[in-house]
Amino acid sequence: MPYNIYCDESCHLEHDNSDIMVLGAMSCCASEKAKINEEVRKIKMKNGLDSHFEIKWTKVSESKVAFYEELINYFFDNPSLAYRGLVAKNKSQLDHKLFNQSDYDLWYYKMYFLLLDPIIIPNEEYRIFIDIKDTNGGPLCNNIYDFKQEVVKDIKQINSKESEILQIADLLNGLLAYYNRGFFQDGTGNIGKKLLVENVLARNIDLDINTAKNEPKFNLFIWKPRRNANV
Repeated sequence: MPYNIYCDESCHLEHDNSDIMVLGAMSCCASEKAKINEEVRKIKMKNGLDSHFEIKWTKVSESKVAFYEELINYFFDNPSLAYRGLVAKNKSQLDHKLFNQSDYDLWYYKMYFLLLDPIIIPNEEYRIFIDIKDTNGGPLCNNIYDFKQEVVKDIKQINSKESEILQIADLLNGLLAYYNRGFFQDGTGNIGKKLLVENVLARNIDLDINTAKNEPKFNLFIWKPRRNANV
């Protein structure tokens, strides 16, 4: 069965004043893509927004919290959508020389491998779409293809404005980054964002603990640099 995977990232630059990086992959059956995009557009219009309004974590506010909560609920209620997130912590502590990697970019590609490897299954077909705004998107396409070319049939960059599914990945990535950077816990800040985090936590989901590797809906992997690991 053909699947589409939509990849997005947050706090992924080497020097961006964040000590974590979040990578996310939203997958669905390719045959469901058009239906999902259309249903999300209807949610936008239901909430008084233009159907082309771009869903982004940076746009979350208290005034639009009902809209964003409906999107979160839509994701969890839709059996066709699955999300895997990777939170890489303490990226300022990376020791490239110790682990025989040339630079930050190579580490970044390794993290993408850890993100995608568990959800790309032999004997299936995948097409991967990467947000064109991602800095390393072009080289990343080649690196993903190199390690999974037997099942990955196509990899390309797209603008997030073209895909509501990619926009939801951005929303969940931002939520993970917000929580793991401590903004939720500090008791101040954007009320709308805090309410969205509470929505997810109320589902008995821990946003800073690994899920089972085969968790089918909201799959999470927390990575930290280790002196005895080869990554």
